[in-house]
Amino acid sequence: MLNPLVILIVGILLIVLLMMRFELPAFVALILAAFGVGIASPAVELSTVGSEVAGTFGDIMAGVGIPILMAALIGKCLIESGAADRIVRGFHSTVGEGREDVTLLGSSYLLSIPVFFDTVFYLLAPIARSMRARTGKKMALYTTAIISGAFAAHALVPPTPGPLAVADELSVDIGTVIGMGLLVGLPSSIVGGIVYGRWIDDRMDVPLREALGTTAEDLQETTRKPLNELPGIVESMLPILLAIVLITANTVTTTFFSDQGELVALTEFVGDVNIALSFAAITAIWTFYRHQGGTESDFSDDLTQAVKDGGNIIAITAAGGAFGGMLGTAGVGEFFVDIMEGIGVGPLITAWLIAAVLIVSTGSLTVAMITSATIMAPFANQLSVHPVYLLLTIGTGSMFFAWHNSSPFWIINEVGGLEHHETLRTFSFVGFVMSVVGLTFTLVIATIFPMA
Repeated sequence: MLNPLVILIVGILLIVLLMMRFELPAFVALILAAFGVGIASPAVELSTVGSEVAGTFGDIMAGVGIPILMAALIGKCLIESGAADRIVRGFHSTVGEGREDVTLLGSSYLLSIPVFFDTVFYLLAPIARSMRARTGKKMALYTTAIISGAFAAHALVPPTPGPLAVADELSVDIGTVIGMGLLVGLPSSIVGGIVYGRWIDDRMDVPLREALGTTAEDLQETTRKPLNELPGIVESMLPILLAIVLITANTVTTTFFSDQGELVALTEFVGDVNIALSFAAITAIWTFYRHQGGTESDFSDDLTQAVKDGGNIIAITAAGGAFGGMLGTAGVGEFFVDIMEGIGVGPLITAWLIAAVLIVSTGSLTVAMITSATIMAPFANQLSVHPVYLLLTIGTGSMFFAWHNSSPFWIINEVGGLEHHETLRTFSFVGFVMSVVGLTFTLVIATIFPMA
């Protein structure tokens, strides 16, 4: 009988082999690895492997499909309409000159709630490089600021795919996740992006190199569009704020005004994550429609492309969940929990360690999160604290150390004009610092406010 640890190692090796040696798409690699784990596990009947993988895949699809597609539309519209640029300028005018790192971190954090990690970096990297061209220094700091904001939102705040899927898997209220994710994510990003960023910037001078065929002069064009040609700041932020307000209103109403039947029914409708993000997407699409400079056909093509991008993320998320589900059925979660309890480590740190192992081995934050969640979900009811803390430890663990096997690593390396060792010292180590700080904050808050 195969040990669950051996089955986990077999599953991870399959993913690494299929993705890095044979360069298969993440979705294909994850599904094949899920089948492999099911075949190797004596706890799974061979005849049910296919149906169990498909069942878990479908359940996760149903939970996250619409929200992720709507988030993809919101992100695309914010960028193409100029609203994202307007948000960045709004941050800059608020925090003032000389605090460009705060501008980039705040912009990255806010934009990464509806916009995917790589897209945010594509958007903000030219702005950071133009700031470097103007100031003549601090490229490492500007890079860490962008990375830390994107990391915090991507791992801890729905509707990004990881926390959204984990919340669904653990049956945690989305509004609670947003509030607690922001609470833990903000200090983690400040320590990782600003404190560590300033420390590493003093020790590493990153010159402004040509990247993707663009020079420093080319980058200045990204910030030269007149302000009056961009959407207003309120209109620009409306899709993000609307989604957060509707979802959290539902949480507040059902928690504190549960006796108000009609009010609860209304907020449960508009605050449902599928409905709330659909409303937010409509406002973003309207802004894009009013400010887009192309034809009707271009407008439609851009929206279609956003749906395609979102569909790819959904497929990877659901496949990661199917892989994690098979690991859970194989007894991997119980195996680790028993070992950790034997040495005095509880489920929260166990979940963090599993997510950390998975991010190092697979390179995908979303896969690390949803796989960890499906492994640890059976133990959520055994916690002495609210299960949102299990989600937070999984999210912080998934930041632990993404390196050469992570697609954002190469995006940051190429778009930012960095060398490999510079990307490791910014992207990889920012994630490490945030992971440790985030876990610490989570354990402290869980001890003070268990919410059980």
